Amino acid sequence: MPELPEVEVTRRGVAPHLEGQVVTGVALRHAGLRWPFPADLAQTLVGHTVRNTGRRGKYLLINFDHGTLIIHLGMSGHLRILPADVPPKKHDHFDLETGNQLLRLSDPRRFGAVLWHAVEEGSVENHLLLRTLGVEPLEAAFSAQWLYQQTRKRSSAIKQVLLAGDIVVGVGNIYASESLFQARINPRTPAHRIGLARYERLAEAIRQILAAAIEQGGSTLKDFIGVNGQSGYFQQNYFTYARAGEPCRICKTPIRQIVQGQRSTFYCPNCQK
Repeated sequence: MPELPEVEVTRRGVAPHLEGQVVTGVALRHAGLRWPFPADLAQTLVGHTVRNTGRRGKYLLINFDHGTLIIHLGMSGHLRILPADVPPKKHDHFDLETGNQLLRLSDPRRFGAVLWHAVEEGSVENHLLLRTLGVEPLEAAFSAQWLYQQTRKRSSAIKQVLLAGDIVVGVGNIYASESLFQARINPRTPAHRIGLARYERLAEAIRQILAAAIEQGGSTLKDFIGVNGQSGYFQQNYFTYARAGEPCRICKTPIRQIVQGQRSTFYCPNCQK
């Protein structure tokens, strides 16, 4: 699944092609993805100008004066900027046309989403899918003190707390494993048993790893490709993720794989105690 870095890479890729452009057409090739496409989406968007783009966690936001188009890439979706005359392929379900180019969503598994939030409904932050999200890990509100305060009554394993998204948003499976390794924290440690000093290390690790992943175009595991069709290469720098049985890059102990909440977790039993 594309995580925060992959969605931010996508946003940065599409923004120069969309911002300031007038929508000239909308193509919907299915009834919907994870949820039905909004009714009358073409009538809602055609003739209106894209003001700017944003991101909230793993949601891409395309902002207009009269509302916001919310896009989620699901498990395997990706967005491309293409000439308007490029014919769609089997899994191309949504096009947003702006003159001689278009934004195309391809989603083989159809777990993604294209939704509309009208300005009359209030701030997009109040949308049902966004209102319970935690703070953004690359913004000032995210800190070790925030993590420490919010986890005093959380007995769940720290890896699961990070994935929940209600304290800090967008730290998915890959980057949670990598951040916990860099902070030298065992992923099974109950969140409330972690002190402020270790949260200082974890907060800094999350910031550094997410920023590095964005800079390197995200991670390419199975499905993700960037807007320009290029693969990200952060996966070349993994210390733990998808390296079960391989020697730790620090101490040479074999990386261990366990399952937490039906998701694979990778860690070094020697470095992360």
